[in-house]
Amino acid sequence: MGFLKFVFSKHFVIQLLLAIVGIVLFCFLGLKWMAYYTNHSQRIEVPNVKRLSVVLAKKSLENSDLRAAVQDSANFDPKFPPLSIIDQNPKAGNLVKENRKIYLTVNPSGYRKIQIPDVIQKTLRQTKPTLQAIGFNIGEKIYVPNLAKDVVLELRHEGKKLQPGDMLMKTSTIDLVLGDGSQ
Repeated sequence: MGFLKFVFSKHFVIQLLLAIVGIVLFCFLGLKWMAYYTNHSQRIEVPNVKRLSVVLAKKSLENSDLRAAVQDSANFDPKFPPLSIIDQNPKAGNLVKENRKIYLTVNPSGYRKIQIPDVIQKTLRQTKPTLQAIGFNIGEKIYVPNLAKDVVLELRHEGKKLQPGDMLMKTSTIDLVLGDGSQ
């Protein structure tokens, strides 16, 4: 019976009420401090920096109390100017807190260079899809006297002979020198 008498005693009830009030007060003050510390009520609209140069995009974000982080360049997009922003995360118009990092994707200065595969002495039927699959365009088909019909004898770009392993800009046009089967 001593325990029940202690639980219902005046001192225990007062101590229990003081503990509850202390916990509620501590939680209330903790939440208020957390809202202040994390800028809970603050919202900044992310500006649209697409199509801007990296320098202008960083200045625009700094003026809005935001930070810029440039990510690796993506594949070249001819719809955007070279070395301009093609994407941002978070998107323009989103509401964020100050000093938030905005990730920017930059358009490279041009298409990347691709190694020319060894297609010499292969048929046009094999060569054409191989070159197109890696990003090259097929230009003129120049026929020269040769025993093998439609076999690739040489690759050219802007009149210059290409060797397998040479590097050429993606989307470049490659002319094919083919045998005409006349010999």
